[in-house]
Amino acid sequence: MKFILDNWPLISIALLSGALLLWPVLQGATAVGIDPNAVVQLINREKAVVVDVCQPEEYAQGHIVGSKNVPLADLEAKLPGLVKNKALPLVLVCQSGARSARAVATAKKLGYEQAQSLAGGLKAWKAATLPVEKA
Repeated sequence: MKFILDNWPLISIALLSGALLLWPVLQGATAVGIDPNAVVQLINREKAVVVDVCQPEEYAQGHIVGSKNVPLADLEAKLPGLVKNKALPLVLVCQSGARSARAVATAKKLGYEQAQSLAGGLKAWKAATLPVEKA
């Protein structure tokens, strides 16, 4: 016990540096979804359906080519009419990935077991220099 009391500054520095080393790992664990290149593969190989859960104004400013717009608030009501085949992969997209991560839970509740979110959202899509169209 005397050792701990005599060396508390060194022990606290060691614990702090250990926590700072783990921080990037913990941040990476919270990133939800798949990367843009994996989305392109799903679209090309498995005919994935891309649904943008942004508001219509955001969708008009730029969206993934071929995506359909269903705002997050309307997703539960409109998704079954829009995507009838629940076996197809479903990719949900928003500007940053936060809303689409919530939309995945709604889609899975509706029976879309292959629903996934685009990690990083449309920002990550643009950063990967993939095509975007404007309405």
